[in-house]
Amino acid sequence: MTPRDPGPPPDAPTATDVAMMRRAIDLARTAAARHEVPVGAVVYETASGRVLGEAHNRRHLDKDPTAHAELLAIRAAAADAGDWRLNHCTLVVTLEPCAMCAGLIVNARIGRLVFGCDDPKAGACGSLMSLTEDTRLNHRVAPVRGVLADECAALLREFFKSARRRA
Repeated sequence: MTPRDPGPPPDAPTATDVAMMRRAIDLARTAAARHEVPVGAVVYETASGRVLGEAHNRRHLDKDPTAHAELLAIRAAAADAGDWRLNHCTLVVTLEPCAMCAGLIVNARIGRLVFGCDDPKAGACGSLMSLTEDTRLNHRVAPVRGVLADECAALLREFFKSARRRA
């Protein structure tokens, strides 16, 4: 009997993760062009790679404090899947999720979480707290961190630099 190939480590990004992060970056660029904080998110079926939902931040456009990219993408994915349980899905997002979005990730039972750059001011998936890995909760997901982090961070830096010039 030969040992089974364990596959990539749980914290290693797959080729699909990287491709989906590139799509999330494109969505973040769309957000920036609309004067929204450049965050993009994609929810895809982990096994097939089929996209179920994608979005960018829309807080200013929608005048809605909950219109974060992750929340909008998860809503779209749940509608497409016909179920609120998304344990068969991966969420890819350009910026580490905040506490609200991390809570949603747990409640939607997201199977995998992949994000680009850390958010030292509001990140709830390792920076300020680790809500998605809290053992007191009924669902946990360890994030895959740092996928195309430099590109994701550069988008945010340029956006805020430009916003300061406009102010």
